[in-house]
Amino acid sequence: MNTVTLIVLLLFGMGLGYLLRYYLAQASAARGEIDGKRIRILAEEEAQTIIREAVDKAEKTIDDARAIATKREDEAKEMTDRLAKREEFIDTRQRDLDRDIEKLKSSTVEVAEIRTKATEALESRTKELERVANLSREQARDEVMLLAEKQYGEDIQIKLRKLEESGTEKYQDRARDILMSIIQRLASSTASDTTTTLVHIPNEDIKGKIIGKEGRNIKSFERAAGVELIIDDTPNGIIISSFDPVRRQIARLALENLILDGRIQPAKIEEFVDKAKIDINSIIKEKGEQAVHELGIYNFDPRLIAIVGRLFFRTSYGQNVLQHSIEMAHLAEMLAYEVGADPYIAKCGALVHDIGKALDHEVEGSHVIIGMKILEKFNTDPRVITAMKSHHDDWPHETPEAVIVQVCDMISGSRPGARRDSLENYLKRLGDLEAVATGFDGVAAAYALSAGREVRVFVRPQDIDDFGARIMARNIADKISQELRFPGEIKVTLIRENRVIEFAR
Repeated sequence: MNTVTLIVLLLFGMGLGYLLRYYLAQASAARGEIDGKRIRILAEEEAQTIIREAVDKAEKTIDDARAIATKREDEAKEMTDRLAKREEFIDTRQRDLDRDIEKLKSSTVEVAEIRTKATEALESRTKELERVANLSREQARDEVMLLAEKQYGEDIQIKLRKLEESGTEKYQDRARDILMSIIQRLASSTASDTTTTLVHIPNEDIKGKIIGKEGRNIKSFERAAGVELIIDDTPNGIIISSFDPVRRQIARLALENLILDGRIQPAKIEEFVDKAKIDINSIIKEKGEQAVHELGIYNFDPRLIAIVGRLFFRTSYGQNVLQHSIEMAHLAEMLAYEVGADPYIAKCGALVHDIGKALDHEVEGSHVIIGMKILEKFNTDPRVITAMKSHHDDWPHETPEAVIVQVCDMISGSRPGARRDSLENYLKRLGDLEAVATGFDGVAAAYALSAGREVRVFVRPQDIDDFGARIMARNIADKISQELRFPGEIKVTLIRENRVIEFAR
């Protein structure tokens, strides 16, 4: 009984559950259908909204496009009107130009015809004058010039002299004031300097030690230092001979230290020579650095500075080349400021103008060419090379700085006591000066005076007149400038005098 009851209850529960599930499924389907309808309605409303917005935007875009098109049409119309007016103006201008060209062509033809007639008339008149005068045009011109020279030669000479004096006095005074001011501002020492070639020894016994047994010490010294020792009867002195001033200084320093040490033997000689080389190279570097630092030059290659330092051991006519170059650099800088040139380029050009002399005993060529090659090798400013290469007139003066370097070289070299010349060179220079003057026709005698600063020329009065004397003086001065080398200036004084001699008996 209980079992049957449980089965019945179970079947009833299952039926009841099925019915409940069925009703739930129906309710869920109804809710889904309602949600779908609601979503569809919302979608339709949103679509209508989007369509309305799209239509509004399209209408606005169309309105904007129409406005832009209308504006562009107006602009195009306005531009067309302007182009039409401009074309009309151009046409009018072209017609005017064509009319002017036609007038110009007519005028040109008329001018050509008039010029032809004038030329023919002038030629006819000239031929008639030549026929009447029995002279050609060239002969008539020569006659007129000769007549004017004879009648007005003295007046022309006086006029030329006045023009020359009035035209140059002002500039000479100004130039003299500038140079005097610069020289006084520098006011450096002008004492001459020479490279020491004589080594003093305390006694004559040292000479034997330096020579050594069978000459081994002197041979070792000459081989190590690259110089020649001259040990002769010179009292308390040994002469060092070498074409290289740096080697000569190394040998001098090594020999002095050997004499102080007293132990003169081949091993010590090599040791002292090597030490002297190091000391001299240090001095060279130091002197070069001091020079560029004193002048405020900071863009030179260090190797170029070392070559500048070698000039400390080089002399020219007794003047130390490095001191001469530094003095020139100061002068060039001040002079460049006065005349409006580049002070830095002038200063650099003056410092290195003689740099070739540091190596002229090792490299073939003049010191100017050697200096140019050195500066080009170390990428020096081309303006500096241009400034330094003309200081002996080997090249034309291309820049104001080149003229300044030459002027400063003359100033530094011609100061009293700055340089001294050998007797042989001095006499040769005076002889060349007199030879240039006596090479002119009509010169009776010529004498060099004032240590070569003046040449006095006497001419034969029957061969040269006053006008010709003035021309000859100018020609002599020009030839001296072209053929001779000299510091400063040389005054040419030409004398023409008539001397009448009679005897009373």
